[in-house]
Amino acid sequence: MNTQFVPSELLQKTDKVLFVAHLAIGDFTYMEACFKAFHQAYPHIQIDIWVDEVRRTYDFRQWQGLKKYSLFDWLDAVPYFGTIYKETYSPFVMLRSLLRARSQRYALVVSFGLSHRTFYARLIRWISGNGFLAAIENRYKPPRRYRPPNIFKQWVFARLNARLPERPKDAEHVSEVYAGWFRQLFGLDISQIDRFPSLAIPSVWRDDATRRLQQWGIPGKDRRQSRLIFVNPVSKQDVRCWTVQKALELIDEMRKLEHWSESDFILNTVPEQWDETKAILESHPLRSKVRLFSATDNFFQLPAILSQCDLIISVETAVMHLANAVGVPVIALMRQHTPEWMPIDTKNSRVVMTLEYDDCVQDISLSRVIEMLPNAANMTW
Repeated sequence: MNTQFVPSELLQKTDKVLFVAHLAIGDFTYMEACFKAFHQAYPHIQIDIWVDEVRRTYDFRQWQGLKKYSLFDWLDAVPYFGTIYKETYSPFVMLRSLLRARSQRYALVVSFGLSHRTFYARLIRWISGNGFLAAIENRYKPPRRYRPPNIFKQWVFARLNARLPERPKDAEHVSEVYAGWFRQLFGLDISQIDRFPSLAIPSVWRDDATRRLQQWGIPGKDRRQSRLIFVNPVSKQDVRCWTVQKALELIDEMRKLEHWSESDFILNTVPEQWDETKAILESHPLRSKVRLFSATDNFFQLPAILSQCDLIISVETAVMHLANAVGVPVIALMRQHTPEWMPIDTKNSRVVMTLEYDDCVQDISLSRVIEMLPNAANMTW
């Protein structure tokens, strides 16, 4: 019996759907497979995406940085996406995007907003009006003596046509969560192998990576005798970061090992920390075989460089998922808070978890990372 939330009749007759989400690169790394499966099942439906900026602000000084969200480069390269609503970084441009979306009279709008759920339930109602609306269900908080039931929230969610659970039954990995949402909404069964992330890197950025390696004096992957290691100590949250100094200490320790002594290293940073990181690196005594990198021009610069590496060592951020997408072995440094975000490719991934639940990634010792290094001869564990 078909128990999908969205009626098949609606899916057959509608010509476009709007998905609303506050997408991060890690989210889309796994959710892209679900959008692809939807497109294959319903090729007549145009998929439009509303990327909501949770850092939306009235502070005009931040607008330029928020406008250049690197995920947009990836979304623009997906051939089956139609309209991508990118202007949500300030209340003023968001109003323009809202009016544009409302004019499309979407018959089907889905929100995957996990934070501020009442806001997103109201947002999609405003955009669509009388269309079929689905959103992540509100977290239930039992009434207390001094906290009566929130009648307004109950009313907002009661007006939805479908409410998705935050985590579908038996879903452990985040890819299973996303696949579960699409199964409940549209009746799609996305196999485990199809949930693996994939990434088509445009040739222009593959060539850019090759030229960059040539400038660094590093041969291509098929002609290289030594190993090329990508080390990423940066994340958006301090609790998920390593310091640059600790990343350089790891490189020093690896160089002391026979199988890694001749390796070249790429140290990743973000554009806003480039000058600071460069200054630290230039004062390092063994800086000659460490190259500093940041994807400053386009999102695809990052996966293009990753694909040229032999091993990736990364803190808990999108880099460890992109490593799986480009098929390069990865050592991921993670807290215990979010085990559902472990890299999905267990054959080519190893995870170094913090020892205590409240530990930060910075608390992971160098020795535990060294213990996880693969066999340098054939890059297998």
